[in-house]
Amino acid sequence: MPRTHLPAGRTREAARRRLRSLAGWELLNIPLQAWVWFQLVGLPPTAANLAGFGAFAALLVVGAAYWALKLRQLRRGEPRLPGRRHFVTARAALPILLAVVIAACAVAAAQAPGARSYPGLAFGLFAVLEYVNYFHVQLMHDNRADLRRLVTVGFRRSHLARDLRATR
Repeated sequence: MPRTHLPAGRTREAARRRLRSLAGWELLNIPLQAWVWFQLVGLPPTAANLAGFGAFAALLVVGAAYWALKLRQLRRGEPRLPGRRHFVTARAALPILLAVVIAACAVAAAQAPGARSYPGLAFGLFAVLEYVNYFHVQLMHDNRADLRRLVTVGFRRSHLARDLRATR
């Protein structure tokens, strides 16, 4: 009878590699995206654009912290996610920050439409999607298993949401 899964040791190491990769890419995306948008594309570094990008970058930092701490939890065999209280605080505080950023960018877009404001609003909206992706529903599906689950089952709670719920 063929095996349907990898041995535990290899599976565990694959999970560790995946978590390291997720944490690293989230952090790497901050300077990479800044370079692409503000240097390569040439978006003006206006208050609106920087505020929206800052909100986006803040969510990437949250994501990197989550994946790094999840890796630590698994390595040490800890029952609860390390830093859980900080994520609970972030889950409550970030919607306020995001609302302020979106409102400021929307005002800027109304007053100075175009490249001086629209990208900031787009970054802010993308930050909202990242917030939902981390704290509520998994929106990112970047591998076959995730895509298969999305097609067959639909959206599911995000990993962080499940960790926060499991450790109440």
